[in-house]
Amino acid sequence: MPDSKAIDRLEFADAPDMLRALKPRQPVYCIHPDVYRAAAAEFVGGFPGRVLYAVKANDDPEVLRLLNEGGIRHFDCASLPEIEAVRTYCPGSTPYFMTPVRLRGAARLAQREWGVRHFMVDDTSGLERLRAEIDMRSSVVFVRMAVRHPHALQNFANKFGADPDEVPGLLQSVRGLGAEPALAFNVGSSVISPDAYTEAMDIAAGVLRQVGFPLRLVDIGGGFPLEYPGFPVPPLGDYFQAVTDAMPSLGLARDGELMAEPGRRLAAPGLSAVVEVLLRKDDRVYINDGMYGIFWELRFKAHQRYAVTAYREGRELTGDTDAFHLFGPTCDGSDVLPETISLPREVAPGDHLHFHRLGAYSLSGRTRFNAHYSDLVVRLMSH
Repeated sequence: MPDSKAIDRLEFADAPDMLRALKPRQPVYCIHPDVYRAAAAEFVGGFPGRVLYAVKANDDPEVLRLLNEGGIRHFDCASLPEIEAVRTYCPGSTPYFMTPVRLRGAARLAQREWGVRHFMVDDTSGLERLRAEIDMRSSVVFVRMAVRHPHALQNFANKFGADPDEVPGLLQSVRGLGAEPALAFNVGSSVISPDAYTEAMDIAAGVLRQVGFPLRLVDIGGGFPLEYPGFPVPPLGDYFQAVTDAMPSLGLARDGELMAEPGRRLAAPGLSAVVEVLLRKDDRVYINDGMYGIFWELRFKAHQRYAVTAYREGRELTGDTDAFHLFGPTCDGSDVLPETISLPREVAPGDHLHFHRLGAYSLSGRTRFNAHYSDLVVRLMSH
């Protein structure tokens, strides 16, 4: 079981303070506690319903605890270890087993060992397997509906979700087995327009009119984006307003509630990474982390770079800039960041680059390829 005691990590005022103290040769991942608390408070304060943090976006124990301190009391989990982490680091919070594909016996253990009540299916065979593992009478079972939208830069409907025509029958089957039926959908990742939620909720409203009884819970998934350099997105409040406006059309029960599963929007802002320049060849710069490490999500369609600050011996490096190609440390030819990065013209080996808002799908996805791996995580009290 994970250690439930306070997480023992080095703490510094800011990145220059850390660089002067550690003079690190390996990548350093920096948690900004106040940023995580503020991100959680903003989402909980603005979303018209229940907020579940998608643990997959960043499962670091301290990140979970900080988001919990910021007001997150519900967590979207996809495995038993994620459920265990939530129970351990966020006492009193509620984990939800929100994936239609689980390891054999996992649902049974989740309910028996960790008290999980919320599960998900997207077809009849999955419902039968779930029925064999859990007490349906004490459970809420979400039927996941497939939706897609061109404003979502990653489409999840090609992997999960029942066709809308199949959903009413599945919801009725869940109720017939004694569980409370609920509806879920996810329009995709990095949704760049609130219209995607409006249209998905319109589809959901049409489905729910065919069910024959009102639902208490509808989960609209994640996809709430964050702005990066060259990747502008609408204000978060625009998404909340679109969801609020569409909510009455769902015809929920009197005690009905919307749910959302933000991952990136909560995980990204509060973590940064400091890497070292190993080698420079004209406009090519080689660093000690890359696409098999902290930058692995840049392989996917969405934003292509992060804001960056350069340091030399703990002091910010300024002056004229040029565009550079950045390469990771591994022997693989694909280990190159997808877009050029503007850096000070005089950048040289031994300098450090501080990449900002890097918390989503970074720590949770990095690999040990070529044995390049850092587990040095510190706190920075200023951002």
